[in-house]
Amino acid sequence: MDYIIQILPSILSGLKMTIGVFVLTLIGSVPLGILVSLALRSDIYLLKWVMNAYVWIMRGTPLLLQIVFVYYGLSLANIMTLPRFEAAVVTFILNYAAYFAEIFRGGIQSIPDGQYDGAKVLGLSKFQTMRKIILPQVFKIVMPSMGNEVVNLVKDSSLVYVIGLGDLMRAGNIAASRDVTLVPYLLVGLVYLVLIALATIIQRRTESKLNYYR
Repeated sequence: MDYIIQILPSILSGLKMTIGVFVLTLIGSVPLGILVSLALRSDIYLLKWVMNAYVWIMRGTPLLLQIVFVYYGLSLANIMTLPRFEAAVVTFILNYAAYFAEIFRGGIQSIPDGQYDGAKVLGLSKFQTMRKIILPQVFKIVMPSMGNEVVNLVKDSSLVYVIGLGDLMRAGNIAASRDVTLVPYLLVGLVYLVLIALATIIQRRTESKLNYYR
């Protein structure tokens, strides 16, 4: 117990970094995913092709490789140099936006055509139809799938170690290597379980609040 108290400050410092990446990724990737999903249904061929290529690349290559490319590759190519934290957040947003885009696209396609026709009869514009009728139903439909991605995001946040960020996993790895014990890993695993439990509780409460869209 004394040892746990001793390493707890470094673990909590890593937890702060993990939560920062997690929260900023959600804030950026969900709206971007909605926009990309709408672009995937666009009648503009070039826009649709570009968005399909973007989703294909983001989903078809490992997130770890994308982090390395954004942080090291862009700098070596003299395009731009991003700080470690910003590079990690940008990469996570772009990656998870692609997954959310496919989730939202499937949700939008599941809405019956009659609802679009009814909105048109009521004189609603395409924007009003999407905002007031389609998206509220889509959020209810895709919430379980989004919940799975949120859980994956909690665990994937540990990949930021590759560019030297002091996240939760890296803090545990440093303590375990220094003291030659598995206790830090057990503590890190417990923290991840708590984070995922909290995310699951929030997801289920959100689903229950959206039940009135049935």
